Amino acid sequence: MTYKSLLTVLTDDKIADAPLNHMIALAEAQDAHAEALCLGVDRTQTGYYYAGASAMVLQETLSRANAEAAELLAKANKVLGQSGVRWSAEEGIAQIADLGRHVAYRARFADLVVMPHPYGENRGAEVEPVIEAAMFDAGVPVLVVPDKGTPKPAPKTVLVAWNESRESLRAIKLALPFLAAADCVRIVVIDPPAHGPERSDPGGMLSQMLARHGAQCEIDVLSKTMPRVSDILNRHAADTGADMIVMGAYGHSRFREAILGGATRNMLEKSDVPVFMAH
Repeated sequence: MTYKSLLTVLTDDKIADAPLNHMIALAEAQDAHAEALCLGVDRTQTGYYYAGASAMVLQETLSRANAEAAELLAKANKVLGQSGVRWSAEEGIAQIADLGRHVAYRARFADLVVMPHPYGENRGAEVEPVIEAAMFDAGVPVLVVPDKGTPKPAPKTVLVAWNESRESLRAIKLALPFLAAADCVRIVVIDPPAHGPERSDPGGMLSQMLARHGAQCEIDVLSKTMPRVSDILNRHAADTGADMIVMGAYGHSRFREAILGGATRNMLEKSDVPVFMAH
């Protein structure tokens, strides 16, 4: 099993390099097709123009979005064209309120979506809804990559966050191409429940399943010594030299599931290594 269709959605030229470079490295390693969707985003909200605004205001925002899409497409064409991998790129524009619909439609036909960190300096409001749409609406795994660092398309050490949840298991199964090829898969269990189904062997059944796919597993049972689970995972990733973190993504709104939960958001804010997520 490999990822044959890779997609990145570019909305900001300043943070486009990391996802493009990681996608190219993955495409080379997986013999995959790399695709870039370059979206100029109209950041106004139709229906909320101030009194007296005319069609000229709308035209100006659309012109700006078209110009941004053209710049992103030119960058994608240049970077992908020099890469030597199979690739395609196209441009489009979308209103920020309708961004998720466009992304979800395209992402559903990809095996993996590669995106930059949604939080931090020089970030607009567009990256987060793109990631949400890919995971929650299209049901596709997302690899969120840091701005700095050399892409590692074949991570040697992968840290897996395991809490017995459906989301966690789905992320692990979708990450099997990475896990089976890794030198070491570290299954991390934090404060396992004393009366849960895995109380006598935390992570044991998961380790057995992964071993049947050829993964070399170790189980790390950790205490919750820090307020946030994400802080423990990031610290353990640094201590063990992990190249990637695999975890389930969680929504915390019953009315709009595509709102990243606290643990997911905290992980994406702090992680220095790529984070593979699925819902």
